[in-house]
Amino acid sequence: MPCGEDWLSHPLGIVQGFFAQNGVNPGWEKKVIEYFKEKLKENNAPKWVPSLNEVPLHYLKPNSFVKFRCMIQDMFDPEFYMGVYETVNRNTKARVLHFGKYRDVAECGPQQEVDLNSPRTTTLERQTFYCVPVPGESTWVKEVYVNTNQARVSPSTSYTPSRHKRSYEDDEDMDLQPNKQKEQHAGTRQAGSVGGLQWCGEPKRLETEASSGQQLNSLNLSSPFDLNFPLPGEKGPACLVKVYEDWDCFKVNDVLELYGILSVDPVLSILNNDERDASSLLDPMECTDTAEEQRVHSPPASLVPRIHVVLAQKLQHINPLLPACLNKEESKTFVSSFMSELSPVRAELLGFLTHALLGDSLAAEYLILHLISTVYTRRDVLPLGKFTVNLSGCPRNSTFTEHLYRIIQHLVPASFHLQMTIANMNHLKFIPHKDYTANRLVSGLLQLPSNTSLVIDETLLEQGQLDTPGVHNVTALSNLITWQKVDYDFSYHQMEFPCNINVFITSEGRSLLPADCQIHLQPQLIPPNMEEYMNSLLSAVLPSVLNKFRIYLTLLRFLDYSISDEITKAVEDDFVEMRKNDPQSITADDLHQLLIVARFLSLSAGQTTLSRERWLRAKQLESLRRTRLQQQKCVNGNEL
Repeated sequence: MPCGEDWLSHPLGIVQGFFAQNGVNPGWEKKVIEYFKEKLKENNAPKWVPSLNEVPLHYLKPNSFVKFRCMIQDMFDPEFYMGVYETVNRNTKARVLHFGKYRDVAECGPQQEVDLNSPRTTTLERQTFYCVPVPGESTWVKEVYVNTNQARVSPSTSYTPSRHKRSYEDDEDMDLQPNKQKEQHAGTRQAGSVGGLQWCGEPKRLETEASSGQQLNSLNLSSPFDLNFPLPGEKGPACLVKVYEDWDCFKVNDVLELYGILSVDPVLSILNNDERDASSLLDPMECTDTAEEQRVHSPPASLVPRIHVVLAQKLQHINPLLPACLNKEESKTFVSSFMSELSPVRAELLGFLTHALLGDSLAAEYLILHLISTVYTRRDVLPLGKFTVNLSGCPRNSTFTEHLYRIIQHLVPASFHLQMTIANMNHLKFIPHKDYTANRLVSGLLQLPSNTSLVIDETLLEQGQLDTPGVHNVTALSNLITWQKVDYDFSYHQMEFPCNINVFITSEGRSLLPADCQIHLQPQLIPPNMEEYMNSLLSAVLPSVLNKFRIYLTLLRFLDYSISDEITKAVEDDFVEMRKNDPQSITADDLHQLLIVARFLSLSAGQTTLSRERWLRAKQLESLRRTRLQQQKCVNGNEL
């Protein structure tokens, strides 16, 4: 373990040291950041930092150094806080200067109180993000992170006994036994708030509050707090993340790895449940928050902990088997080593997916191309690189898609299986919308981070009537596929959020949704027991081989790709020649499709430039795919 455990268990003590050395000179803040940066470079130090993704909240010590892998679900308004404040001793009148950064509660010693009128008080600004665990994160990703994390924690003894019994997964209501907590704190602090920083002082005041603690806002007791996860069934803590530097670099739906100071002080819950003291200290013009907004923006710290960010990094990907940043010099050895053994990995993956697709090797080729596809740029409004595949010919009302999704889930870091039934389309919330009463963005199914695999099962669609929300949901899916964007609903207008989601559609006939590529499934075998067949397929793959598949599919998304002038000329000549023989045989759209297939075919072989050989292979694959569709059309007598 890294020497000097203080920076992990008592980071505020480290911050206090720098503040004491430098006083109000703003240079102390940069020194703090540099200190923690250097600490995290030592001896696998990040692995020793407890993670909120893996460690239950009640095992973590308040004000300790933690990390959190998350997605920004919403951005709240910036808030002001006391960057520097002064306390005065009521007996000796001695004055002490304190820092307010990385804190929610301003601690005071005995007989001390905050001097709100001190000329040395400085007000600063910080940004608050509402962050949730990465939506759809695969189980294998969580397991790898847990196994590599070496932080050893035991239940914290800093809370009331009730804290040991509750975690973010089993909190069912907002009752945090405020009276008991108030009594425990009565001897040490008085609660109040000014400029975004709660503060403490005379103890008697809080004792009188305890008697009125039952008069909680009815909203807090009448309904469970909605953690606002985009996908159903998600677990984990949501966090209020306080960012002090460079918050303009981040946007909604970014995936971040945060390192910061955990704040779960129970006094936050007391303050939020009984606002009379706080409001008496604030300017009446500032007390405009509705009860619902207070509930959402200041939830109990035991349910939604606060993290005061010291370091934040936007993640390229969440695959723990790869270096976090593939562009760095130290990652190049890993990349070049893996690329040298790419060919056998691709061959094994093709065989694995061929078995998963019931012996159809052509469909397996296209599934590989789909899984490594990514939007690499946008030209005007057109996203280039998207490759939505529609696998038609799937058995109707069978479990085939469910089991195929399970295979995909074992390969990609994040995914979601959408069962496209009439009931789901009519009732599920796909599009995030702004709730102006609570002043928050209410999440929807399509609020997903980049490179999520979305598998849509259309084989479950029965006859029925789509109502207005259902039509809107289908339109949202179509826009996602065609333009790689989701229009969030802000009531008075729509706001466009670009995305990069890999959509894979299974259907019996041609999908109702648009797709870049339709491939008709031709099973070579029909297993009598689909579940048994897929389970045996998964269990037959060695974990080391499965990990190679996972690295392969993530790594190839980030490779650069180019086409030389020579090949460009050859492709143009080829296109002219095909048009000359039969003008109807190929259009400009078909050429674009061919170039996309050739791109991902080249990358799947580890080649970052298009070769003549790969171009011919792309033409061959497209020819086989089209021929198969044509044959099926002739068999059925109608278009698929």
